[in-house]
Amino acid sequence: MASGMDRPWLPDSNVRYRDRCFWDSQYRKVGAAPAEWFGGLSCFREQLEVELHPGDRILVLGCGNSALSSDLFRLGYTDVTSIDYSPVCIAGMRACYAQCQGLQWLVMDARDLAFADGTFDVVLEKGTLDSMMVAETDPWNVSPETTALLDQVLKEVSRVLRPGGRFVSITFAQPHFRKRHYAQPAYGWSLRHSTYGADFHYFLYVMCKGQALSPADLELGRRLHEPPCPACPPSFLQASDSEDYLSAIEL
Repeated sequence: MASGMDRPWLPDSNVRYRDRCFWDSQYRKVGAAPAEWFGGLSCFREQLEVELHPGDRILVLGCGNSALSSDLFRLGYTDVTSIDYSPVCIAGMRACYAQCQGLQWLVMDARDLAFADGTFDVVLEKGTLDSMMVAETDPWNVSPETTALLDQVLKEVSRVLRPGGRFVSITFAQPHFRKRHYAQPAYGWSLRHSTYGADFHYFLYVMCKGQALSPADLELGRRLHEPPCPACPPSFLQASDSEDYLSAIEL
């Protein structure tokens, strides 16, 4: 199954995937027609539903025009709040799913969530953090700016989760690259992951607030703050801006 992102979505530079104006312009073209990064809910439903309970209050970060929120609603998870920093996106999703009374659509920046502490049982993100990292070319040595950006988001996620709440992050980032960012004691959660996909594996990370990180994950998280090792050859995520970032995240 393709990601749903066709060639017209390609910007002139991968950095523009972090640009709200780019997304506003794309959502004006396609509206709320569903488009999925890393596949739709059917691809990872088995792994995700283990983490969900009836009556959960769910927050979806960077919802875009994914059908994930509405698919969850149809499965009986009727308290779903979806946010995106694109007002064009949110206007389109509100109009498209107006009949689903349990779905809320809000314009909001994931770095500054306008919710009280402990509001949600589950926070979901699918590809949102990946879009914040598209300017990075060496996954072993993520820039301080991007590391700080992810930290802002993750601190907010931890804050709005209730004790025992789960943060579920769906991504193509392998554990040795992504777990360092999640395995920070300040967030107050444990960390585990599973995979899905056939020819190409995607990863579903689960962080449970109030549970402790393992010693191995604590050590991995500590390494995030070490200076880069000059002896380590870089391993590139993308060869150049001419590479189609989204083509690498299709099922």
